This record gives sequence, C-alpha cells and structure tokens, in this order.
Amino acid sequence: MSQRGVVLYLHVHQPWRVRPYSLFDVGTRHDYFSHSPTPEQDNELLFHKIAEKSYRPMNALLEDLLTRFPDFKISLSITGTFLEQAEQFAPDVLESFRRLVATGRVEILSETYYHSLAFFYDREEFEAQVQIHREKIQELFGVETKVFRNTELAYNNDLASWADQAGFDGILAEGWDPILGWRSPNYVYKPAGAERIRLLMKNYKLSDDIAFRFSDQSWPSWPLTAGTYHHWLNSAMQDAPLVNLFMDYETFGEHQWSDTGIFSFFERFVEGWLHDEGNAFYTVSEAIHQQEPQGEISVPYTTTWADSERDLTAWLGNDLQREALRHLYALKNSVMSSGDLSLIADWRKLQTADHVYYMCTKWAQDGDVHSYFSPYDSPFNAFLHYMNAVRDIQWRAELQTNGDNSHE
Repeated sequence: MSQRGVVLYLHVHQPWRVRPYSLFDVGTRHDYFSHSPTPEQDNELLFHKIAEKSYRPMNALLEDLLTRFPDFKISLSITGTFLEQAEQFAPDVLESFRRLVATGRVEILSETYYHSLAFFYDREEFEAQVQIHREKIQELFGVETKVFRNTELAYNNDLASWADQAGFDGILAEGWDPILGWRSPNYVYKPAGAERIRLLMKNYKLSDDIAFRFSDQSWPSWPLTAGTYHHWLNSAMQDAPLVNLFMDYETFGEHQWSDTGIFSFFERFVEGWLHDEGNAFYTVSEAIHQQEPQGEISVPYTTTWADSERDLTAWLGNDLQREALRHLYALKNSVMSSGDLSLIADWRKLQTADHVYYMCTKWAQDGDVHSYFSPYDSPFNAFLHYMNAVRDIQWRAELQTNGDNSHE
C-alpha cells in the first residue's frame, strides 16, 4: 500500500424499542414495538427525528463528497432492524443509502440481522441471522458482503475462526490496549488460529475524539478543528499505513448535534486529508487486500467497543441482563417449532442487544452513556417491559404448540 489511508467505518442501527408493555398486556396484546404513549419509546417518531437530524443531512454530505472527490471511500454496516424501519417509516432514507452504495465506493459489511449477541448463546441462531442479513443486503443493494463485524464489535479468537471458516475476507475488532500491548492498531493483522481472514482494529483514541469528545467543552482539545485532527492523523501514521476510524453513524447529527459544527468539521477533514499528496481513504476490503498482515493478534477473551472495560458487561454485567437473555433464548425451540413467522420475528427483535443495554446499572461515566441512550427512566423499568414481552412470546408459543390460534 503506497498511500497512507484512513479506513472510515460507520455503523447504522436502530432497535425496535419495546413500548411500555404491562403485565396486563400479556396474552391480550402482542404489539410490543407499536406506537407508544411516551415519545421516548415510539419507534416511528424516533426514527423520523433521527432521520431529520442525522441520516438525511449526513447522507447528503456523503453523496456530495463522493461526487466531488473520486478518492473518497467509506464502509458501512447497516442492521436489519434499521432497514426494516427505513422501509416502513422513511423510504427516502433507504433510497439515499442505495445511491451511496451504487457509487461503488461505499462498502457494506456483514453482521447479525437483529444486532444480537446470539454468537454467545446459540451458534445456529447466530449463523441464521448472519445469512438473513446477507440476503437482505443483496436484495436491497445488490452487493455481496465480504467483511464481518459482530454486534458491538464483540470479538474473540473463536469468532475469528468462525468467520474464517465462513469464507469472510476480513473482520473488525476494538484496538484495545491490553490486547495490543506495544503494537499499534494502525496495521492489518492476522487473527490467531485463522488461515486466510484478516483483522482490522479500531483506533479508539482518534475515533472517540469525534464520536464522544467532539462537543465536550471541558475537553482540553475543544473545539477540535479539522487542521488539528489532520495533524493527529499524520502523527499516528508516521510509521504506519492506516488509521481505522470506527464509530456510530449517528455520531453525525444525533450524538453530536449539527450546531456543534460536526458536519462542517467532517467536510473539512475529508477535503484537507485528500488535499495532501499520498493520502487516501480505503474501504475495509481495500485495506485488507492491499497490505500484508503485520503479525498475529490473539484475543482469548471477548472484547467490545463499549464502556471503559471494553467487554460484555455493558450487556451482561448484572442479573437483570443475564436473566432476560437466558429466558429469551430458552424459548428458541418452542418459537421456531411454531412455524409462526410473526412470532419468530418478534422473538428475534427481542434479541437486539440494545434491550439489555438499557438494563445496565453501571455508575459514573459509563452509566451516563447508558442513560443517554436508554428510552426508559430506569434499568428496572426497561427490564419489566422487556420481560413482559418475553412472557407474551412464551404464551404465543405455547398456544401454537397446543394448536390453539383463537387468540392470535
């Protein structure tokens, strides 16, 4: 790889949030994800709000940059739950993503359709969701996915081996210091035990400067300018060929509001980076294929891109979270044997990791982040609404098993 490249990857996701669903709804109403009397849990209202703040302006900016700069490239992952909501609530948003992909310079990555933690609970279900997602991407965008990213960048050696055997060319992970040690995230690596697959690791410091710190007026580097950020990238790539910037798509306009200057910053960043000779943007596949791996990385325990621990405790750190998913996955056989496609889809929507994320009871800065994202006023209420929906899933499955559909 002759040029120094920025690998920009954005994750596009919206969950189907559970409305306030009481014990009295169990067995009588099965509309867990329908209109809510509280706007914070109303999926359609929230999608329209975020589309107006983030998806429409950011897609318009990306389309403009792709038109103006032939060397600008980007990679996206888009969950199935997002695509369902876009199809239903805002087809123009979906169409704008299709225009981006049609340029040939926007790569879509593979993942679980329902943004689930199924890899750690049920391998068969996990593989089914990956396949459903690949088929959905092919249907809507006409492209094959070649690189895998697991939910929340949850990664370990076992996942890398699976992805290798499944035929993926690459996989993404957090560039976490305890894993990297003295090494830099700014290279391509070979996962331990894998034959052909390659690993790209997030430069979390430079990524989080945009995703989390950009509008923090107590941050010593606020306000961050494109020129300062350009300087940081140059420093990071003094002896390395890449910087992997991974973040949520909603960073632009939703997490960092327009009035923070995030859109103009991003535009100036792209313009400035490509202005310098020898600089480039790469899709994840290009980065993987154009550079030989600089050694092997072993990740014997699971890492993620969330919270200060960078592990699964954001989703599985307390009894509420663990019990919720235990009960949900215990219903798999009865749900799948029902043959009821609506029931199966609802059960899978409840696998989305956001549901247990809202149940997190961490304190301090990590707790503040969880509270920011949660549509509920407490982790306990998130648990109650969710478990009532799980009880109704069980009720519906038992009806199917008994051959009684009179209440459906």
